[in-house]
Amino acid sequence: MVVVHRAFGLRFIIYIDDHEPAHVHVRGDGEARIILVGLDGKPELDYAVGMTGADKRRMMRACLEQQTMLLDRWKDIHG
Repeated sequence: MVVVHRAFGLRFIIYIDDHEPAHVHVRGDGEARIILVGLDGKPELDYAVGMTGADKRRMMRACLEQQTMLLDRWKDIHG
């Protein structure tokens, strides 16, 4: 497990032995998984449990702003 980004009190995590598609797990008061490249090319929420609407909006904004960096980190970790 590698914390690749922190924002708004949330941790953005990539697991070392994880699977495609490229995604990050987000942990705060709850947890979520975001696919880094959705159908429209933008990050796409896969699921969220125990997160407020405000936290969901913040994490999606952070993923959009940091999409290139997060994809680069995915490639660094998974080849």
